[in-house]
Amino acid sequence: MTKRMTLAATIKGVYAITPDCVDSADLLHRARMALAGGAKILQYRNKSANCEQRVEQAHALRMLTREFGALFIVNDDARLAAHVDADGVHVGATDDGVEVARTLLGMQKIIGVSCYNHLTLAHDAVNAGADYVAFGAFFPSAVKPGAAVATVGLLQQARRELNIPLVAIGGITLHNAGMLLHAGASALAMISALFQTEDITDAVKKMSSLFELYPQNGIS
Repeated sequence: MTKRMTLAATIKGVYAITPDCVDSADLLHRARMALAGGAKILQYRNKSANCEQRVEQAHALRMLTREFGALFIVNDDARLAAHVDADGVHVGATDDGVEVARTLLGMQKIIGVSCYNHLTLAHDAVNAGADYVAFGAFFPSAVKPGAAVATVGLLQQARRELNIPLVAIGGITLHNAGMLLHAGASALAMISALFQTEDITDAVKKMSSLFELYPQNGIS
């Protein structure tokens, strides 16, 4: 098994996505609390920072995830992911494709792709070499209020047809997460449900406990 396959197999559990945060010290504090709670993956997403700050924050988060043994994924920017030696990149429909990301990152890094509510996009991503795919939004999201709506049935079909990790995103909470895990989600990606709580560590611990009921949702 290659290093990339080994890393991809660990796309499971709580997938924490950082909120936009100008204060780097606050961002690192919040990320540390999520990782202390058991988040398996941390994705750096900051739509408001300038280039210099993005590099600074990404470097710091890369070091932090190594401290906790968690995967570090950069949102949208394969060049930044390569620069900070992230474990991979997550790209969307308007970003550089899997082929471009692979050229920039090499064969040993993880590439995830947002497929929204389209199973065809997921098959295309897999054929292009994606290591995991994400579907959503499954529920109303304050971060992306106009996001495409994905159904639990789509997730179930994807689990039947695809033998890679499936990430669910969009308005996920402790109260609705179970149905997504039951449908086959390998990981649950969240921003608000983790980072807008009074106790981030506790929120991650509670969400992580759900995965003990669904150990089969990784790569078979």
